[in-house]
This record gives sequence, structure tokens and C-alpha cells, in this order.
Amino acid sequence: MSTELSGSTQLWNEDLAPTTAAQRTWRWYHFSALWVGMVMCIPAYTLSASLIEGGMSGYQAVLTVFLANAIVLLPMLLIGHAGTKYGIPYAVLARASFGTSGAKLPALMRAIVACGWYGIQTWFGGQMIYTLLGVMMGGEIGGDKIAGLGINGSQLLCFLVFWAIQFYYIVHGMDAIRKLETYTAPLKILICFVLLGWVYSKAGGFGDLLSAPSQFVEGGKKAGQFWAVFWPSLTAMVGFWATLALNIPDFTRFAKTQRDQVIGQSVGLPIPMGLLAAMAVIVTSATVVLYGKAIWDPVDLSSRMTGAAVLVALLILLIDTVSVNLAANLVGPAYDFSSLAPKQISYKVGGYITATIAILMMPWKILESTQGYIFTWLVGYSALLGPIAGVLIVDYYLVRKTELNVTELYREDGQYSYGKGWNMAAVAAFVVGVLPNIPGFLNAAFPASFPDVSVAFKTIYTYAWFVGLAISAVVYGVMMKGKTVPAVRAPAHP
Repeated sequence: MSTELSGSTQLWNEDLAPTTAAQRTWRWYHFSALWVGMVMCIPAYTLSASLIEGGMSGYQAVLTVFLANAIVLLPMLLIGHAGTKYGIPYAVLARASFGTSGAKLPALMRAIVACGWYGIQTWFGGQMIYTLLGVMMGGEIGGDKIAGLGINGSQLLCFLVFWAIQFYYIVHGMDAIRKLETYTAPLKILICFVLLGWVYSKAGGFGDLLSAPSQFVEGGKKAGQFWAVFWPSLTAMVGFWATLALNIPDFTRFAKTQRDQVIGQSVGLPIPMGLLAAMAVIVTSATVVLYGKAIWDPVDLSSRMTGAAVLVALLILLIDTVSVNLAANLVGPAYDFSSLAPKQISYKVGGYITATIAILMMPWKILESTQGYIFTWLVGYSALLGPIAGVLIVDYYLVRKTELNVTELYREDGQYSYGKGWNMAAVAAFVVGVLPNIPGFLNAAFPASFPDVSVAFKTIYTYAWFVGLAISAVVYGVMMKGKTVPAVRAPAHP
């Protein structure tokens, strides 16, 4: 197909082309390692903190995280099927439903969200270098804040150093990322047990936080409010991996078989995520005993260790943040930007664009200006990504019955061009899926400017991802009923 289409279409380049049999080297343990690597990250650790601060007990927080990841695993496996069957990335799969030009809309939505996350994780990494240098020099390496930026020169330099470390992996492509994840995943699991052992011996056991009841029990600070906290929390937890649920074909296209991607993801996502949440709760419960207060930030906790422990802990966190950021927040947008203009933008150039936008977004501003950023940020973008997932799943399973004509996905005038490259049914379903969540988002993000949003819209917003996915799935299914041309069976990979 490459020789047939490479010169004749603006929709094809080497990176977006279906993977060959030789490129399909990922086994189930590669996917499990990928997920263990991505799950063990600072934002995932602090998610549990946000739940306990919201009033949940340790057990409730861990179960909420586990349940959310079991839920988000389903669209991952469903959408990932197409990647393995046809060897195509998310940006190309979206052409079947949104049209050859319309697919740029979901690609851009996914890419911008990922750029924000890439910047946030890079900022976390830079802060670790900043903390590490401070510990080694015996005090904070502060300085005056730079006007307009709101951070000091040392913080900016550490941020740029960490940004540059990751740049190596952008240049060396997907295989370098797979190797990094495979080798660092066991190390991260080992470090978790070391950390548990350290707090257990230091604190003489695990503290009161673990046995403390939730604040929702009778007589508690938030008696009777469990469901009011649980649903938006669950949506935020689903939102945490909602980006990956969309662009998972970017990884599954390298799978040897469907079995590899299904087993690998099922083993690698919900259980490690639940275990990390449990570890976060246990370690933090011990910090109450050790330091007299709960310390949820692992970087802060590491800086309080003494001797070689602080050096080892922060170095592990640094390796961890590099591997998570590249896999979760670089691969997807690199393909997405490439799909906007395949002839001009390769996967690598897409990676350069992602890394550049991440700096321009000034992630430290996102973190400081949005109170409770995890909920505003996660629930907010899940409202955008849920509808896209709804359209992709209905199109691939109900409309196409998993049959795609791969060659046509790369033709500007082919079966998936619809009207001038846009399938308005998909666009309409997306818009209708997003609309009900807008009032609730505005109220959550800017409460002072939008104080009068009705309870109904606020309630809908707490289920943003679920509402968006359900509405867009139904609207798209109804609009596409009886309109599809059956795909000519293209030879599929095993």
C-alpha cells in the first residue's frame, strides 16, 4: 500500500502508514510494563490525596480509583482492537467516522490536552531537579521571581533541563520509549516496596489515617454527602486516562496479536492503579506519625528523607516522570500533529511541536491558577474526550462491524471522504455530546464569573465523560443508520 499511495495523497506518511509484520513486536508483557510505568506517576499518586481530602476513607479512595480504571479499561480495549487489527494510529482510525478532513478535529482535541499534560509532568520533573539540588546544597536554591513568569531563574532552568532530557527520546522514537518503559517498570515496583518498608520502620507501623473512617459517616463533617463526592471523583479518575482511551491504537498497532494487547492492558492498568492508590494512602498515613501532618506530595516527602535515601528517591521519581510523560503525553499528540499535514509533519516533528507548546503553555500557571486543578482539568477535558470515544466505538463496532477498508482511509476522494472530507453526523454527535457539559464546566472553572448555573447542569457536569459518551454514541448511531457503504474486506494483520 505504501508504494500505491505514498506519492498520490496528502493523507499518508511513513509514520501514519499501517504497521508491517516486522514492526509488530509488542507482547503482553510490554503492554503491562507500559501501564505499570505510566500508572506509577506523581499525579496518579496525588489523586488518592484529593479523594481523602474530599472526605473519603482510605478504603473508599482505593476502591474509587480501582473502579474508575476498570471502567476506562473497556473503551481502551474496544478502541485498541482497531489498532491491532489494521496497524493504524488513532488519528487515522478517526477518519472512518469523522471523515478524512474531519478527523483533524478529534486529533487536535486530543493533542492540545496532551500538550497540557506534557507540560505539567515536565514541570513536576523540573521541580524534582530543583528539590534535589536544594538538598545537595543544604538549602533552597531560590532567587527572585522573573517578571511575567512567576517562577525564579533556578526553577526555569531546572524545568528546561528536564525538558531537554526528554527531548532525547523524541529524537529516538517509539522503540526507545518501549525499552525505557520495559526496563523501568520493575524498578518502580521495587521502589514502592522499599518506600513502604521505610515508612513502616520509621513510623513503627502504618498510622491512623488508614483506620480513620470517612467523613461521610453519621456525625462526620460531611455526613450523608458520599454520593455527591463519589460521582465527580469517579468521573475525574476516568478522565485521568480518557486521553489514552482514545489514542491507545497508537500503541496497540505494534501488538503481535489481539491477545497481547487485551491481556497486557487488563493486567497492567486497574490493579497497579489500585495498588498505587493504596500505597499513597499507607505512606501518607505514616507521614502523619512521622511529621505531624499528612504529606501527599512524594517530592516533598523525598526531600525530608536523609542521606542517600533522598538522592535515590528523587532519581527514581525523575526516571519515572520521564517514562510516564513520553508514553502518556508525547506519542499521541506526535501522531495527531502529524495527521494534520502528513507530508510536512512527521512523527518526530509532531513530537517537537508537542514539546514546544508544552513550554508556551507555562504549566506552572495551570497548576497555580486553577484551585483543585485535578477536578477542573480532568473533568473538564473528559467532557471533550467522552463524546469522541462514543463516536469511535459506535462507528467501529455497530456501523462498520469492525470492517475497515484501510487503503480508503488514506484517499482524499475515497469512501471516508463523505462531504468534502467531513462526516457531519460525527461532528454533530460530538457537539451535542459536549454542549450539556459547558455550563457546569464554566461554573467549576470560573465560579465568580458564572455563579448562577442551575443544579441540573452542575449535576450533569459531575458525570461529564459518561454523559458525553452516551449522548454522542446515541446521536451518531441514529444519524448513521442505513447510511454506510460496506467496507471491502482489506487483508488484516493477525
